Amino acid sequence: MGSWKSGSMGLERMSVEQLKAVKEQSDLEVNLLQDSLNNIRSATTRLEIASSALNDLAVRPPASQILVPLTASLYVPATLHDSTHVLIDVGTGYFIEKTMDEGKDYCERKINLLKSNFEQLVEVASKKKNVADEAGVILQAKMKQLASSS
Repeated sequence: MGSWKSGSMGLERMSVEQLKAVKEQSDLEVNLLQDSLNNIRSATTRLEIASSALNDLAVRPPASQILVPLTASLYVPATLHDSTHVLIDVGTGYFIEKTMDEGKDYCERKINLLKSNFEQLVEVASKKKNVADEAGVILQAKMKQLASSS
């Protein structure tokens, strides 16, 4: 992603075609960043749900009947044999056995990392949006100027 800065190149000195390109590029980058923000938000929500499930499992006695999710809408009945160890999905089909406390810690660390990344992306998206808006304003002014001089 390119980084157009209004001060460095001087948007006012750009041609109409250059301004259109800057605005289109900035708008595209803002849309991509918004998609990334949505993905981070949904990943954070999934981890918060997992953390809540770990807290719920920790208080259940062994031999409890539970429902285990296979997909978002398919659950199967199961019996809880060990509530002190859990399998953590670390991505791409890999699972790691952890103690309950280690599992909770893993979820919290991932949630904090995602929230930090979210905040950084919000700042970048805001700057890109400002560049796109500024380029749009200058582009409109130049288009009016061209129309009035014709």
